[in-house]
Amino acid sequence: MNIKTLSVSDVNNYIKRVIDNDFILNNTSVKGEISNFKLHSSGHAYFSLKDSLSKINCVMFRSYAQNLKFKPEDGMQVVVKGRVSLYTKEGTYQLYCEDIQSEGLGELYISFEKLKSKLEREGLFDIKYKKPIPRYSKRIGVITSPTGAAIRDIINVTKRRNDKIELIIYPSAVQGIGASKEIIKGIDKFNSMKDIDVIILARGGGSIEELWAFNDEELGRAISKSKVPIITGIGHEIDFTIADFVSDRRAPTPSAAAEIAVFNMVDFKNTIEYNIKSLNNYITNNIKNKYNKIELLKRTLEHNSPEKAIVNEYKKIESLREKLNLRARLDLEKRKETLGKINALLNAHNPLNVLNKGYSIIQDDNNRIISDINLINDDKSITIIMKNGSEKYRVKRI
Repeated sequence: MNIKTLSVSDVNNYIKRVIDNDFILNNTSVKGEISNFKLHSSGHAYFSLKDSLSKINCVMFRSYAQNLKFKPEDGMQVVVKGRVSLYTKEGTYQLYCEDIQSEGLGELYISFEKLKSKLEREGLFDIKYKKPIPRYSKRIGVITSPTGAAIRDIINVTKRRNDKIELIIYPSAVQGIGASKEIIKGIDKFNSMKDIDVIILARGGGSIEELWAFNDEELGRAISKSKVPIITGIGHEIDFTIADFVSDRRAPTPSAAAEIAVFNMVDFKNTIEYNIKSLNNYITNNIKNKYNKIELLKRTLEHNSPEKAIVNEYKKIESLREKLNLRARLDLEKRKETLGKINALLNAHNPLNVLNKGYSIIQDDNNRIISDINLINDDKSITIIMKNGSEKYRVKRI
């Protein structure tokens, strides 16, 4: 018997026809918890429906999604009506949803909220307990799966930003049973090392059950007690875990966690060069300003110099001396002229000048001038003054 060899497409199409012809699978209602719900820009909704043992991928096209009376969210317990079919391109079956009825929150979501509230009341999320992230780390501890995309992203970002940084990788499971305990051991290991500056706790995206290891209470307390600052980069931007709330810094992705932990060497060098240039410009401008200020003070000092003031005063004194001498000479000449006039006038009226003409002056004993002949008595003493002197005589009338 010859068995026909089928192509992959043939197999997938055959399985699709089998499933599509099944009455139960074409008219089914499935109960479960919504996980990893995403509403695409096209209007289609994509999510997983799970219980404690299994999950099934679901898609709800826009024509059905726009009729929903509530907004589906992760953790909701729902009943989905639709049909199961095969997506032949990927070879995976999924539930094509036509309606979703809410039945409340799922068990995992309720457990997550209870633990979150408990740790929040204890203050483990309080910002005052958050340790600062070192700005210039040298050695960074990374706890993640050694085979996952997260470690490749962290390594690539680190090499791009600063290839001098040393990454110490602690390989750990990041999902499934025992994963949280392995992560705790990694935290303890890095805390026992003295030269680890910061720890990155990372894994790629996933559903709430795939990220459940990071919602462990013991792990949350271990992160809180860590002496080394911890950055979490768990899942995608919309994913939040207990580890994120307790950590010192939450990054939306593993790559973003590496961006936070690793300083950019190029930017660092550019900053240093900029600061050097700014400092040199500041020093140069400061010196110029100080020099200009000194020059201004020098000119001001020279303008107000005591020596200059003394020289100016000397000039004033010299000017006053010249004026005084001039005035004195003028005054002296004027007085000499006046004296000359007075002297001439005195000479003109000096009675002694008459003596030069042969006249004489007769005085009595009291030096009074005798101007009357009758005042001359016999035997009286008189003084006769002539041009060349004076002599006393006694009168004898003849």
